[in-house]
Amino acid sequence: MAPVIIFSRVLTALIWMALAVAAHSETFALTSTDYAEGDTLRPAQLYYGLGCNGENLSPHLAWSGAPTGTRSFAVVMEDVDAPAAIDAWHWVVFNIPAEVTELPAGSGDPKVGLVPEAIQSRSSFGDPGYAGACPPAGQGAHRYQFRVYALKVEQLALGVEAPAAEVAAQIEANKLAEAQLEVKIGR
Repeated sequence: MAPVIIFSRVLTALIWMALAVAAHSETFALTSTDYAEGDTLRPAQLYYGLGCNGENLSPHLAWSGAPTGTRSFAVVMEDVDAPAAIDAWHWVVFNIPAEVTELPAGSGDPKVGLVPEAIQSRSSFGDPGYAGACPPAGQGAHRYQFRVYALKVEQLALGVEAPAAEVAAQIEANKLAEAQLEVKIGR
């Protein structure tokens, strides 16, 4: 057989194999039974205090399609429309074991213990765990991003007292992939 024909057949086989792998590979995705992309937050997920009358209940979150090599996960919630001078971290959870692929509603209360292996550091409101949305009145709708990160390390060497920005920097340094779900609320 001529070398050109052999090369052509090998190339064709490699292309088909690549297409088959791509068709079976999953995209890293974050979903919720409580919200779809762009939804408006309900009172259950709003902060209680500072003029907000929510229930401070974290929503259900689930993820799939983590890349090979994922050793743990981290989840954050951030107000991306907060003024630059304001620290806008509403939830920072890290050291979530690699076999965990969802956080049930209410997981943001560390006292409940729904994610006992993970660490929930302090939000911008000062306490560990979930601090619901509470945008300043009159600023229009703020966008809140829930993000899950697939990490290449089993644990970040940080504790509950670590500032959210420090945790975010460690997450960024160790991430393999991230997925996001964005919701909004104004008052």
